[in-house]
Amino acid sequence: MVTDGRPVRRRPPRPELGAVLAAVAVFLFFCVAASSFLRASSIGTVLYAASTIGIMAVPVALLMIGGEFDLSAGVLVTTAALTSSMVSYRLTAVTWVGVLVSLAVALAIGGFNGWVLGRTRLPSFIVTLGTFLMLTGANLGVTKLVSGTVSTKPIGDMQGFASCHWLFASEFTVGGLTVKATVWWWLGLVGLGSWVLLRTRFGNWIFAVGGDPAAARAVGVPVARTKTCLYLGVGFCAWVLGQHLLFSFDTVQSGEGVGNELIYIVAAVIGGCLITGGYGSVAGSALGALIFGMTSKGIVYAQWDPDWFKFFLGAMLLLAALLNSWVKRRAERGPAR
Repeated sequence: MVTDGRPVRRRPPRPELGAVLAAVAVFLFFCVAASSFLRASSIGTVLYAASTIGIMAVPVALLMIGGEFDLSAGVLVTTAALTSSMVSYRLTAVTWVGVLVSLAVALAIGGFNGWVLGRTRLPSFIVTLGTFLMLTGANLGVTKLVSGTVSTKPIGDMQGFASCHWLFASEFTVGGLTVKATVWWWLGLVGLGSWVLLRTRFGNWIFAVGGDPAAARAVGVPVARTKTCLYLGVGFCAWVLGQHLLFSFDTVQSGEGVGNELIYIVAAVIGGCLITGGYGSVAGSALGALIFGMTSKGIVYAQWDPDWFKFFLGAMLLLAALLNSWVKRRAERGPAR
């Protein structure tokens, strides 16, 4: 259906409902199973673990709603951190120079993925798998070429490091609860992403291109440009998380990030996104990341074998995908008559 030149789609209500129920269930479960789970220090650790996933789950969720994937998201975080560190070290400049160059590189890689996708119309799985392999090799090769090892040189004594650390890796403690900067970045990105998706024309375009790109293109939606912007969002958030890694630990291992792209996708799916596109929620991705954080740390606090974590995560993924598909079908059928 088309109204005022724009596609109108029936959107299933509250795609994050399943994630809300799951988050409550996981929270109550670990409150009972682990006596230390409710300590302020434990809650701070859970929030930190959730935020490092949630920062990337926001753009990944938007991309999935738009009908695409990015398998390079995990290693792009490492690329952003490596670029910032090596530019600062080799140029003996202030760290802010490396940070800004890193932002340009991360956006360029995201834009490249979107441009190739738009020009070739290849599946995003293939395009971003190629980017994933190139970045994995470049991260290792360039790091060894520049530093002679698989990790970057320390930059903690450089000018600007303290201010960068404050922006990307600071923390404060209130009543035993330690909140890191990533939590504020995460909450800000969730708020911004939700507003864009639900309150702007661009948000309507995201749903349209994810639901039926041919129909969206027919009514004037700039499909290629919309998807490129979504990939730029992935690049920006990868830059944020990459700077956090660098200014938290001072050095970066070139092999980090491989496999994290699957965790970001899992968080988005648990939060209500469909693999087929056109359906999902940014707030739901935050809940998916929170479930990840509670589970990964709750297992440790309960003193269980951590090898079971991925089994639990896989089960959650399958259940979430089935629930999301069922809710969407029920909503599209409309109320019974």
